[in-house]
Amino acid sequence: MPTQEDDSRDPDLLNVLKADLKYRHNKPGNVYLGLVHRLDRPVGGVMVFAKTSKAASRLSDAVRTRQLDKTYVAVVHGKPPQPSATLRHFLWKDTRTNTVSVVREGQQDAKEAVLDYKLLGSQDGLSLIQIKLHTGRPHQIRVQLAAIGCTLYGDQRYGSAVNKPGQQLALWATALAFEHPTLKETLRFRSLPPMQRPWSEFTLPEL
Repeated sequence: MPTQEDDSRDPDLLNVLKADLKYRHNKPGNVYLGLVHRLDRPVGGVMVFAKTSKAASRLSDAVRTRQLDKTYVAVVHGKPPQPSATLRHFLWKDTRTNTVSVVREGQQDAKEAVLDYKLLGSQDGLSLIQIKLHTGRPHQIRVQLAAIGCTLYGDQRYGSAVNKPGQQLALWATALAFEHPTLKETLRFRSLPPMQRPWSEFTLPEL
């Protein structure tokens, strides 16, 4: 489901969680829930929401200052050129088509995107990759990996030439770590993708 309401009018995570909080805590009126970050609709995994405006402000600052530690795993076509590397690209979003492309530095409205990747395994033309995000640009992982010749499995938008309709995007947010906005303790949350193809073709890293 989408992270927040979109043109599809399908149930979205933000409003579903608000309704759940209202029911569980028997709260009258509207329930506050702050959206701190997003996942693309086809992507699964762990997310954090803020139950107070103070928490939302502090967690949003953590995102902005790159103190929210996010780890993903992905299955891609092919094999990256190096076993591990830092990718830096400038990305530009076409809001008319909701697509993102790699452009030259200095292009108007382009934003820098940075991630680290590590190859975890390869077989039968596919590779399992672990990704650490340093920036949170729209479609960032999908576009940056496609730019080095490693289109994500199931990505219809950026890899229709190698993916079949109906395949699910193989990208999962496996770990999230941040400092609690009031207790100042480091919190870590983990999630594994479902053990079905293509995930089942690999041994996933211990969390």
